[in-house]
Amino acid sequence: MTRVAVIGAGSFGANHVRVVGDSPRAELKYVVDSDGERAREQAEQRGAEAATDYREVIGKVDAAIVAVPTIAHAEVACALLDAGIDVLVEKPIAPSLEEADRIAAAAERGGRVAQVGHLERFNPAVLALEKIATIPLFFEIHRMSVFTPRSLDVDVVLDLMIHDLDIVLALAGSRLKDIKAAGISVLSAKVDIANVRLEFESGCVANLTASRVSTERVRKLRLFQPQQYISVDYAKRSAAVFTVGGPQGIGFEQLDIEPGEPLKLQFDHFLDCVEMRARPKLDAREARKTLEAALSILAKIEEHAGVVAKTLASGWKP
Repeated sequence: MTRVAVIGAGSFGANHVRVVGDSPRAELKYVVDSDGERAREQAEQRGAEAATDYREVIGKVDAAIVAVPTIAHAEVACALLDAGIDVLVEKPIAPSLEEADRIAAAAERGGRVAQVGHLERFNPAVLALEKIATIPLFFEIHRMSVFTPRSLDVDVVLDLMIHDLDIVLALAGSRLKDIKAAGISVLSAKVDIANVRLEFESGCVANLTASRVSTERVRKLRLFQPQQYISVDYAKRSAAVFTVGGPQGIGFEQLDIEPGEPLKLQFDHFLDCVEMRARPKLDAREARKTLEAALSILAKIEEHAGVVAKTLASGWKP
């Protein structure tokens, strides 16, 4: 049985504590958080030990989930990897490409598993979509959430849109050719709403919109490919397929979706990789590619903001 520590017991880290604690394949040994009271409360509920410093788990666990703020991912993950501990690092892998490279290098240097928690990859509807995607031509994706104080250390691109960006990059199967993006800050110091258009060398185009200041929760992906339109509802974990052709002209079917909680499916995959010493579906190198695209989007948003600022300063009127 794999001995596991959860590093970071905040709003999302608590979900990891639950999943690890419920797993018949793992033993939750430690819950670590800088807030000692929070660590003790969650550890006691699961019969684990509490700690306030991640270094206390070294030599006592086989694997760890790193759910601390993004800015600390490289420090914590690299220290654990260098100590021979396999890690599952929450997304985004790091705030910079240099830090992402450090995590990847640490994993490769010690032959350790470094999986990155792009959770939607394990959404049952996305798993079903991956099986039927052929030649993606156009994506239309919306991810809207109500405002919460969590994850305000990163903007909406690295907080929310990165899930969809990861999926689009994986399914498009082509090099990114061009990026157009715009975004604004509303309730935080970071970008809270963003709209992005991606163009790939294959001709595939993806429009992505993400907001964390919406009045409702929407998480939907639409994919168009030759003779097919596929609609995925992330929240409902459902997918519908419309196909052109056949005696009826346009066929419709709901995909058969195997039930499962994405977080549990992700953790089971992590345990598979730990036990079999296998490469994760989304390792540090793959996650770096997604981070690189996300940072390029942020650069485009900043560029667009500069154009808007000049327009406003000029006193332009319609």
